[in-house]
Amino acid sequence: MKAVTPGQRPRARSRKRVSAAAWVALLPMVATVLFAYLGTMLWSARVSVSSARTFPSDDFVGMAQYVKLFNNDRWLLSLQNVVVYGVLFIAITMLIGFLLAVFIDQKVMGEGVLRTVFLYPYAMSFVATGLIWQWILNPELGIQEVLHKLGFTEARFDWIIDQDKVIYTVVIATVWQAAGLVMALLLSGLRGIDEEIWKAARIDGIPRWRVYLSIVLPMLGPSVSTAFVLLFVMVVKVYDAVVAMTQGGPGTASEVPAKFIMDYLFGRANIGLASAASIVLLATVLAIVTPLYFARGRANRLRGA
Repeated sequence: MKAVTPGQRPRARSRKRVSAAAWVALLPMVATVLFAYLGTMLWSARVSVSSARTFPSDDFVGMAQYVKLFNNDRWLLSLQNVVVYGVLFIAITMLIGFLLAVFIDQKVMGEGVLRTVFLYPYAMSFVATGLIWQWILNPELGIQEVLHKLGFTEARFDWIIDQDKVIYTVVIATVWQAAGLVMALLLSGLRGIDEEIWKAARIDGIPRWRVYLSIVLPMLGPSVSTAFVLLFVMVVKVYDAVVAMTQGGPGTASEVPAKFIMDYLFGRANIGLASAASIVLLATVLAIVTPLYFARGRANRLRGA
């Protein structure tokens, strides 16, 4: 039988105290996840299958709220808008963010200042971004008026009051804000690429663009997937910029799901329909993010093996 020295018992008790303290420190986060996240999701799901309007109801109406939701033209328009917005926003933000990361990765002069300048818009709230771009795109104050004063009297840039083009103004504003985030994520990935790869490519005479396309981008897989998930969540949550820029107008031309939910939850006192819409958004996020999560975990396991 192995003898226990006097010093081992205090160390064991100390480790147990540290372990217990760690679990106690985690309790607030566990409670937040259980009650603030899971609890509210389950509550929303329950309300979405009831006839609740101003106040919650305990009755059960099955999928009636969901049928009503997808018969609502305003909801269908918001889905159409968020698809157009999401595709353009993610594609353009990823492209600009990647180009900015490549530019800064060349060890340009004033790199620290440039990183700060490019990343600064992301530190702003979407409300501030929306207001700034509302002024810039206002036909009587912004770009169009400047062009008129410069002598280009026929120039028109009134997208923000054009029902067919207003959603593109939201894309412009939010791309400006989020491109710096993608730049930071991809730049960290670029800095982790072995310099020997570039030396080998130069020796073999491989064009630089081909190295980025065929070698660098696949190696940036984790950074790209992280950026995609963050941008996708921003697409689903887009609300502040729309309200600040257009209030969902002209009419309902720039309506998005988050604004639809908030309007029906607080403005029209229809929490049953708003809850059904929120569950649809949640299901969409899970359907897209979950496969990415498992694919990334599988790739990490294969890499580890």
